[in-house]
Amino acid sequence: MRLDQEKIPLLARAVPESFGVKATVRLFGSRTDDSKRGRDMDLYIETDLDRDIVARRSALLVRLADIFGDQKIDVAVRPRSRLPDPLHVIAVESGILLSG
Repeated sequence: MRLDQEKIPLLARAVPESFGVKATVRLFGSRTDDSKRGRDMDLYIETDLDRDIVARRSALLVRLADIFGDQKIDVAVRPRSRLPDPLHVIAVESGILLSG
């Protein structure tokens, strides 16, 4: 996994601040494989909250920029009240659980 181990706890605290204490976050995509070279960080969040998702996601991205600096971070969010789409399924099946 290509993610600074010292920053994982900061990420694990930032997600519940935006998406509630029952939120889970997974790292998926190229960063899960040490042999790949992708630069962007792909995160998948599941939450019990189903309101203000766009605003919460934006606030989290600001917080993540403070933690990780100037790097591309993609965040996919699924309220548990909604059915998963194919990306969500892939993130759960191939992702690494970071918190939750």
